[in-house]
Amino acid sequence: MSDTFQQALHATLPMLQKIQQGIKPAPKGSTAALKKLCEAARANPPKPRMPRSPTTLAEDPGSPPAPASGKWTMASLRKAVLACEKCPHLVRSRTQVVFGLGNPEADLMFVGEAPGADEDEQGEPFVGKAGQLLTKIIQAMGFERSDIYIANVLKCRPDMPAGESGNRKPKPAEMATCLPWLGEQIELVRPKVIVALGATATEGLLGDTSPMRDLRGRWLEFRGTPVMVTYHPAYLLRNQSLSEKRKVWEDMLLALEKLGKRITPKQRAFFTKAAA
Repeated sequence: MSDTFQQALHATLPMLQKIQQGIKPAPKGSTAALKKLCEAARANPPKPRMPRSPTTLAEDPGSPPAPASGKWTMASLRKAVLACEKCPHLVRSRTQVVFGLGNPEADLMFVGEAPGADEDEQGEPFVGKAGQLLTKIIQAMGFERSDIYIANVLKCRPDMPAGESGNRKPKPAEMATCLPWLGEQIELVRPKVIVALGATATEGLLGDTSPMRDLRGRWLEFRGTPVMVTYHPAYLLRNQSLSEKRKVWEDMLLALEKLGKRITPKQRAFFTKAAA
């Protein structure tokens, strides 16, 4: 007997009992048939449901449907993201989708907000001036870019109004639409630490719109993965003060400690007056 029929049969048992007891009038049908159906319901209780395994990101409402194989790989996810057309206005304006780059088994993952003009042209995240500064930060931490993984919340460059140049901030709805793709990337990489670069990336990743002064320097969490929020490298390009650079570096030291990495005295002294 199928599980579906068992469930339906069991659900009708209270009604059948009331019919037998004369509490409820019987529908058209023989008394013998109703008696057999009631006996069948007692003899075939529904099977207990097995507890579900923890929900994967692919099963989350709003997440992209899993591929035919039932499980994403980085290659199949990349193919799906490159073909994504969920935001028609971004599809029309983009040069190419900026998927992500780096070690697919990295312990450390950096997440930005969206591609800029350079990234849109080259198809890689953080390749402009802010990306060059990020590379220096990564190297100061003792890594190369190939050691870590870099991605953005939004995979397409936000479109600009006609006649305007530069880069605009992604809209919350755009980031919400694209977040499931990033969620799948994080699920595949399984980093030990995520660094969110800037307030917009933090809003897109965590939904937190608090000021940066309240976010940076403390641990948050994205679906079980520790998240350290810090300033976007573009902010440091605009603000060259030693104190702001030191704040970012302190956040990176916390990330290194969380990763269990040895921190040298020279690293600890970066951007202090003694090291300046």
